[in-house]
Amino acid sequence: MFIFDKDNFEAEVLQAEGYVFVDFWSEGCEPCKALMPDVEKLSETYGSQIKFGKLDSTKARRLSIKEKVLGLPTMAVYKDGAKIDELTKDDATVANIEAMIKKYI
Repeated sequence: MFIFDKDNFEAEVLQAEGYVFVDFWSEGCEPCKALMPDVEKLSETYGSQIKFGKLDSTKARRLSIKEKVLGLPTMAVYKDGAKIDELTKDDATVANIEAMIKKYI
């Protein structure tokens, strides 16, 4: 699973061709940390079909605001640099995340 940060997000997500899955999380977000092992398993399952990565929003606050991440956890799918889908807070369940990924592979 790729680690995105404010320095590589532009190149790895916004300029990427195809689909990119981004897990916006933070160290202080317990639901984020609880979901992390499941998201990493989904990355192992679907990683050959969609690029997976995570961004610690605490270390990239301006970027997170620019990407309209208003709550955590937020799971987003980008296509050719544009955000096309996302799940936030209570909607970010393992079943919903997997269903969202399956729509795009």
